[in-house]
Amino acid sequence: MGIGKKAKNLSKTAEGKTKKVTGEATSNESLKAKGKAEQVKGDAKQAAEKTKDTFKH
Repeated sequence: MGIGKKAKNLSKTAEGKTKKVTGEATSNESLKAKGKAEQVKGDAKQAAEKTKDTFKH
């Protein structure tokens, strides 16, 4: 996996987790849901990149 893509995916996951935790702390269900969605999206992209790397070698 390219370093740039890996960093971007980790950043997306971290950003989502931050939003999720903030939403939980403020009882903001919309922010919590958006954060969870971003976190899942970042994790999925990261898994896809790892799968690509596995088949490259």
